[in-house]
This record gives sequence, structure tokens and C-alpha cells, in this order.
Amino acid sequence: MPAPHPIDAPSLRERVQDALDADLAHQRTVLAELGDQVAHLVDEIAALLTGGKRLRAAFLYWGYRALGGADSPELIRAASSMELFQAAALLHDDVMDDSDLRRGRPTAHRTFAASHHEHAWAGESDRFGHAAAILAGNLCLTWCDSAFSTSGLPPEQVTAARVEFDAMRTQLMGGQYLDVLDAAQGWEALGYAERLDRCRTVIRYKSGKYSVEQPLLIGARAAGAGTDTLTGLSAYGLALGEAFQIRDDVLGVYGDPQATGKPAGDDLREGKRTVLIAHALGLGDEQDAATLLALLGRPDLSDEQVAVCRDLLERVGAVRATEEMITAAADAALAALADTPGLTDEGREALVQLVGISTARAT
Repeated sequence: MPAPHPIDAPSLRERVQDALDADLAHQRTVLAELGDQVAHLVDEIAALLTGGKRLRAAFLYWGYRALGGADSPELIRAASSMELFQAAALLHDDVMDDSDLRRGRPTAHRTFAASHHEHAWAGESDRFGHAAAILAGNLCLTWCDSAFSTSGLPPEQVTAARVEFDAMRTQLMGGQYLDVLDAAQGWEALGYAERLDRCRTVIRYKSGKYSVEQPLLIGARAAGAGTDTLTGLSAYGLALGEAFQIRDDVLGVYGDPQATGKPAGDDLREGKRTVLIAHALGLGDEQDAATLLALLGRPDLSDEQVAVCRDLLERVGAVRATEEMITAAADAALAALADTPGLTDEGREALVQLVGISTARAT
């Protein structure tokens, strides 16, 4: 008989959603004295927080449970704080990338801009939209801290996990800056290996650590994990975080829009410098590189031009090389987990399953 699904078995999605809904209801009362207009901020956040895979919440939850910690409403609320943190990152990331869609609906800054335009308010609609979305992201950062610190877990457990929680919040901002800096500096003077190395650094600090390693360690530290256990879980989380983000980058080019919630090839239109692109530039010839660079980053890229890019990436071996990286990183995560002491059988099995869930070829 297969092991219970590590997200569905504890009804994690439903319980995390309930915790988020309760937090949002509370925050609406806090903001109520400012007037009805402020409700639009919370509405956009609530829309973003509806649904999703809840992977970050799952890693905190199973980091705690794998050390023998008990399931509880307090643990669920602590886990839900990771989803608020993710929402903040997405709101800010969509502004920086000037993205149009997120999870199948207009991004928050586009919705705020449309409202500004519809009401013919003063100033530039896009500027208003960006400002409002940034403020919504800042609210999520504030609420993330509140949800974790007042989760109801024993104070000594919250204190034990706080160093990891604070490092996560700080390092993500540094990782976002590295991503912006990388785009500004360009890759023209870099070789194949240097491009890959830069990609992996951005992946680690912009996404990988806060998606897997840090939520996992927050849960494990709260449950009293020792040094050897933390070292093993960190190695697992760093490897899986890399595999997870590289898979997400592949889906950004080849994913089904019905599953990803974004137009096909949107990452190509945004000009994202990913491992997939680094491999293509390194493995293709000069003409291949010239073709790809001429199309990469064009907002008006047609479906036919997206198809040209896709064919090129496959023909030069970039997709194969990228898939090999995902497999190698997933295998490294499993090997690290096998060597990690102090885990319950149930927790270890859940973390094994989360490798497959995090690197699946469909969302």
C-alpha cells in the first residue's frame, strides 16, 4: 500500500487555508478604521492566497513532525506563515518582472492599475498599481511575522526557530537583489560555467532556500533538532530547493498554461536568465546563441517565436542537460535524507515523497 500523501493525508491544504482565512479576517478588522477603500488591498492578498500547492507550509509542517512533534492547530498556523511569506515574494516579484498573470488571474499590480484607470484617478495607472502591490507585499511580510510569532507553539519552540525564520526573511531580499543585479550586468562577458554558477547562486537565495530548506529547518528547530539532524536536513533542502526551482524554470517555458496559470513561454518574454538558457548558450553554436538572444526578453514574442525558442532549446541539448541537473539534485536530496539521523519513519517517508512532488514535470 502506498504511503499517505504528505500534503493530503493531514488535510494540510484545507487546514492551512482555514488558518489563512482566519488571519485575513482578523487583519480586515485591524484595517477597518481606515475605511472601506483599504479593503481592496486585503482582497488582492486573499485572492493570491487562495489555492496553491502549499509546499512551503508542508516543509515546515514535516520538519516539525519528522522530529516527533505533534500535529496541532498551532503547528498549522505556524506553517501558514510560510504562505504569507510566499505571497509577499510573489507580489514583489511580479512588480519587478512586470508580469501580467499569476495563477491564471491578473497580477495584483495590473488589477490595481486597472482600477485606477477605470475610476480616472489622478496620476499614472501603472505607477499606482506598482505602489499598491508593493504595499500589499509589505503587509504580507508583516502578517507572516505575526502568524509565526503568535502561532501558539510553545514560546521556547518559537525562539529556537526564530534565527532561521529571520535569516529566511533577510536572505530572500538579498537573493531578489542578486536577480535584479544579474539581469542588469548581463551575461555577455561570462563563460558557460560562470553563467551556470551565477544561475545557481540566484536560484539558491532567491527561491531554493526559502522554498524548501528554511521552512524545513524552521520546523525542525522548533521541534528540537540536534546539530547532525539540522546538517542533514539542510543538505536535503538545498539540493531539493535547486531541483524545485530549475523544474519551475522549465515549466516557465514548456508548462501547460492551464496548470501554471501563466501564458506559455512567459519566462522567455520576460528574458529570465535561467539554467535552461545558460545551457542553450553554452551548448549551441554562434547562430543558435544569436537567434535565442534576439528573441529573449521581447514582451511581444509571438507563439510562433516561442516555438522557435523551444525547438532550439531541445535541439542543442539544453533541455536534456537541465533535466539531468534536476535528477542529480533530487538524487542528492534523497542521499542526504538517507544519512540524516533522528527522524521518525513517518516524517522521513513524507520528505521522500516531497522530493517527487517538488520536481514533478507537471504542476
